[in-house]
Amino acid sequence: MGGLVLGLEEAGRGPVIGPMTICGVLIEDEKIKKLMEIGVKDSKMLSPEKRKELFPQIQKLAKKHCVISVSPEEIDGRESNGLNLNELEAVKMAEIINELKPDKAIIDTPSVNIKSFEKFLKTHLTHECELVCEHKADIKYPVVSAASILAKVVRDAEIMELERKLNLKIGSGYPSDPETQKFLEKYWSKLSQLPFVRKTWATVSDVYEKKTQKNINDFF
Repeated sequence: MGGLVLGLEEAGRGPVIGPMTICGVLIEDEKIKKLMEIGVKDSKMLSPEKRKELFPQIQKLAKKHCVISVSPEEIDGRESNGLNLNELEAVKMAEIINELKPDKAIIDTPSVNIKSFEKFLKTHLTHECELVCEHKADIKYPVVSAASILAKVVRDAEIMELERKLNLKIGSGYPSDPETQKFLEKYWSKLSQLPFVRKTWATVSDVYEKKTQKNINDFF
């Protein structure tokens, strides 16, 4: 029997709306080839329908998996806890490693400084294992691709549920999405009260500044 390999990846790091979802997929080394056989690749290269189709197949092949949804409130509060976004992500990934206890963990590293990210992550580990921290690991390693698919499907489902509860279209949550921009501009005066909006994102302050300036100009 081969060792246990854990792939770690996030979805929703950049959006102004919704959680950042971090996933770990733990799989026996000899089953990694099967991930490739069922069509696992980086989630960004797959349609939403294909990701949903692969979701249960990945769960079936995996020994275990773990998903952590980091709320906008926790993301906004990271600086008061002395953390930047990379460090917050590292803390959550360490939690998954500690829980799933792999022999080897492969991480798609968000930080430009890989060594610094790895060093910080290690300070939060209680489980010892081999660490592989790389950029674009979601393209190179199928187990990380699998984690990216699960993370993306879970986050997409949370956004859809949010739209259902609000009975409003909010788009993908990414600042570049016209649907998201439309939502933010329509409800700009209430953004500070909405728990699913990341208030520390520049997008929010930009919208607020634009709208308040417009109101001032309209007044004169």
